[in-house]
Amino acid sequence: MPKTLEEALACDPPCYPRACAIQSCIQKNNYDESKCSKQIDRLYECCSAFYARNGSDAKSVCCPLESLLKLKIQQREEEKEKSKK
Repeated sequence: MPKTLEEALACDPPCYPRACAIQSCIQKNNYDESKCSKQIDRLYECCSAFYARNGSDAKSVCCPLESLLKLKIQQREEEKEKSKK
């Protein structure tokens, strides 16, 4: 299982191990996505790096479209800010 961002990006398809980690986490936690935030953040980190490296038109079955990815990251950051208050 790739540990680093570079290793995850080098997989075929890119970011695949991080997408699988989300699925495993969700299954282990009775489909409670809130318990898998770390894994989701790691996938989004990988996908952001994938698009930065390959351009907005790049495709990986493991990553949402770049525009959707940016929206999801923004929403997650806003949720984190709300929970700090």
